[in-house]
Parts: sequence; structure tokens; C-alpha cells
Amino acid sequence: MKFDGEKAYEYLKMQCNLGPRYPGSDGHMALRDTLINHMINLADTILIQDFEVYVEPDKKSLALTNIIGVFEGRNNNRSILLGAHWDTRPRAELHPDSDKRCYPIIGANDGASGVAVLMHIAEILNMFQPPLNVIVAFFDGEDWGYQGSLEYFCLGSKHFAKNLPIRKPDEAIIIDMIGDNDLRIPIERYSYRIAPELIKEIWNIANKKGYKQFDFSLGSFIYDDHMPLYEIAKIKAVVIIDFEYPNRWVNYWHTLYDTIDKCSANSLAIVGEVLLEYVYSK
Repeated sequence: MKFDGEKAYEYLKMQCNLGPRYPGSDGHMALRDTLINHMINLADTILIQDFEVYVEPDKKSLALTNIIGVFEGRNNNRSILLGAHWDTRPRAELHPDSDKRCYPIIGANDGASGVAVLMHIAEILNMFQPPLNVIVAFFDGEDWGYQGSLEYFCLGSKHFAKNLPIRKPDEAIIIDMIGDNDLRIPIERYSYRIAPELIKEIWNIANKKGYKQFDFSLGSFIYDDHMPLYEIAKIKAVVIIDFEYPNRWVNYWHTLYDTIDKCSANSLAIVGEVLLEYVYSK
């Protein structure tokens, strides 16, 4: 089996063509339906978590949905979760032009890239039974929050961790911002503290495949969907993330520059291949 980066890239473009996908937007509702239909056709079991979160700063409730597909493995005693957030940022607060910071982002990398990889992985899991149970989770509401507070970030993974709809996975790998043309993935520091052996195994797979984009150096501490999984549900969870997008001197993250042209099929393929090798080597 081989991960098709071009197919994943088509899934990335499909999402972006729906427009911004922040909770409450037309694009959000359209992608919700698309992901549900995609997983219904592929997974052995699909679980849909609809829930609401009241956001005090905005004085409104967000209607959110986690979409979870379960792929039964040959060994039912172990399971791994592969996850990504499918929502996008409702405001571009880091855009250079302050007049445009109230606009929502397209989120080609921060939103669509992880989802695109998991959509294609779901197709492969459907065709080739994995050796262990694999849960593919699309978390909502990761990117609503405000700078300076973690309260309204990672809403979907928080809800999932508090209301596990399945047996607790043995481990979880979150992917986020992995489509960057100039891909470089250092080791996220919380992940290394939580599960150093899991990190080493993933990075060693990448190294054996010659993927130097997986950098063995330690990067930043990043609060992502892996953290609620670990802090609330005690799941051994890590994140694969290229946070310096595109590099340490230029920033597209949380700006209107996070668009399709900044991402590549090759980057998606690299991460997809590493995840497939990890899953099927069990």
C-alpha cells in the first residue's frame, strides 16, 4: 500500500473551496456533512458527537461536532487514535494588515492539511485491515480560542476526552499544520514529556524512510488536541506539527496567507506514509 499525496491534496483543496470552516459558517456545515458521508462509506463504525459550548467573550453558543470512525483490526485488544481538527480560525489576528484581522482564514495548512491526510488514510484502512483497531477522529472547535487563554481552544478534543464514546485508546497521534511546502517537523515538547518512546518510534520510522523533514531536535511547547486527551482522559498522546509556517522568519499562521498554494502534496505524503508505516507495523 502507498499513500497518495496527490489524492490527499485534492481533499485539501476540496475543503478550502468550501470557504472558511469556522463553527457557524456555511463552510463548516458543508464540511461536516462531507466528512460524515466520507466516513460512513469507509469505517466499520461511525460515531457523531454533537455538542454545544457557550463562549463567554462572544456571548454565544457554538454548535460543534466530533466525527469518529472506528476501523476494526485483527487484534481487538489494542487501539490507536489518529486525529486532526477540521474547523478553521474565525479571525486572522496575526495578519500584517490590521484592517483585515477580523476576517476568517481559509486554513489550508491549519485545518485542511491534517483532515486531508486522515481522509485518505481512512480509505486505505478500509481496503487493508489494520493489525490493531484504529480510530480516526476529526475534532471540532480546536481553533476558536483567544490569545492568552486556553479555555476556548481544543473544544472538540476536550469534549471527546470527557465523554469517551469508545474504549480508551492505548495511544493517540494528532496531526496539525503538516502541509507546508517547506515542511520541517521538530519534536513538540509536551509530546516528548508525555510519550518519549512513541515519539522516538515515529521519528525513527521517518528517518528510515529518509524523510529529513522529521527533525530530531526539540521544538516548542504547543497546546494542541493531544493535550486534553492526555490531561483529561490520560491517553498517551502526541502531536506531529510544523508550527513555523513557513519558517522562523515569516508567518502565515492565523493570517489570510494560509492558502492552498502554501501547501504541497509531497508534504502530505510524507506524513501519511509515516503514519501508515506506524499503524501497519504493529
